[in-house]
Amino acid sequence: MSEIAIRGLTKYFGTNLVLDRVDLDIKAHQVVCLIGASGSGKSTLLRCINRLVEPDAGTITLDGVANDAPQFGRTGLQSKVGIVFQSYNLFPHLTVLANLTLAPCKVRGMPRRDAEARAHEVLARFGMERFARTYPEQLSGGQQQRVAIARAMMTTPDVLLLDEVTAALDPELVGEVLAIIRDLKTRGLTMVIVTHEMGFAQAVADRVCFLSGGRIIEEGPPEAIFTRPLHPTTQGFLARVLEPGQS
Repeated sequence: MSEIAIRGLTKYFGTNLVLDRVDLDIKAHQVVCLIGASGSGKSTLLRCINRLVEPDAGTITLDGVANDAPQFGRTGLQSKVGIVFQSYNLFPHLTVLANLTLAPCKVRGMPRRDAEARAHEVLARFGMERFARTYPEQLSGGQQQRVAIARAMMTTPDVLLLDEVTAALDPELVGEVLAIIRDLKTRGLTMVIVTHEMGFAQAVADRVCFLSGGRIIEEGPPEAIFTRPLHPTTQGFLARVLEPGQS
């Protein structure tokens, strides 16, 4: 399913307050986009969900179970909650197939035959099966990002976290990644997406959260946030980043 409930989430880096008592509910099968200026806490919030970053205060629960509960453990949580970064993070010396099977085999002890069968299944879903024996440097940026998303789907996660997955792509490649995410949405996957691409957020989000100064200043459906923002800070941000006629 996975519903996510975040309460009072607070995070400091040194003396810098990055997240300031954030509360957020994400319903199962929802796509929530986090927007805001650089340094507003979006990526930190995302990474707290699967404990790549440990908060200083507050709680995060998945279907009512705390994300630091012993029943998850680190690898169990990261099987349930996948994450994809803008830089792909593919191993350049490994083929696409080896990139997908490495963690299932080495970390989770999946038999190689089963892992490779699963990898071929996932790659086929994303139109990448013919590149299974290819190395990342031989792929376009959009293809590498599709492989990164496929790798995150190897464990059949309930939640997928996407951190600026279109930021490193040429504009003509954004569409193919957007198509993948739309497909995942139709399959009912719960997704939390950090993005600076406002058109991307409008196209895929069920809800949009605007962060400023480590807090969620405003949230709502995309049509409300992008056409009728209520908070002056949201209004000022969107006036700066939206091109005329885009909203």
